[in-house]
Amino acid sequence: MKPRAWLPLLLLSLAACEPAEDPAAVAAREAAQREAAAAPAQKAFADALAEENWERAWAQADFLRRNHAGTEAAREAESRYAELESRVKEIRATRRLQYLWNYQDNPAGKGRQLTAAIDAKQRIELDGGRTPVQLIFRDHPEWGRSSYLVLKRGDFNCYSGCNLKLTIDGKSRTLRGSRPDTDEAIAMFITDHRALWRIFKTSKEVTIEFPVKPSGTRSATFEVSGLDPEKMPGWN
Repeated sequence: MKPRAWLPLLLLSLAACEPAEDPAAVAAREAAQREAAAAPAQKAFADALAEENWERAWAQADFLRRNHAGTEAAREAESRYAELESRVKEIRATRRLQYLWNYQDNPAGKGRQLTAAIDAKQRIELDGGRTPVQLIFRDHPEWGRSSYLVLKRGDFNCYSGCNLKLTIDGKSRTLRGSRPDTDEAIAMFITDHRALWRIFKTSKEVTIEFPVKPSGTRSATFEVSGLDPEKMPGWN
């Protein structure tokens, strides 16, 4: 054997004689590494909770569950996940209802015209086709306040006045309507606009049944609970 050729063999032999690392220590070290890797997401989760930003907190909880399973951070996120998911669903449902409303503030006459408009859940069959039904609350500097339904086709059969049947969260009520004799728009006014405003402010779903030409009636259902009354301050 060449000089020093035995040295690598000796070192290998000595290494083989060293005791194996404690499995518990290995597991603890690896667990600590996983917790360290999860720490940034855990902090983001805690920050979102502190800010009551439920959508971001839910997203961070989901990230921890999927990417850092088995860590204390993931277990903490799991314990809040169902609650946060419920909050997020409620937030998004509320937002959807709010987005159903369209508010406008435009110059008109010597002041400004404010409107709050919402489309019915579904279009109606009328005059050989389908048409949306829109309800508008209007505050005009010269014409005052009014509420009315608008069609894109067909016509209301209410030129001499008519009764409108409302179903308000399952309860029935009748209001009067009136179709002005004009070709400017296919519109029908709800005479007691104050009553209609109060109904829309305090209800979830309102269905209005109205007469149409040449005969019969149609119904339009509105999901109204997303109305923001502060957008129409003169009505409150």
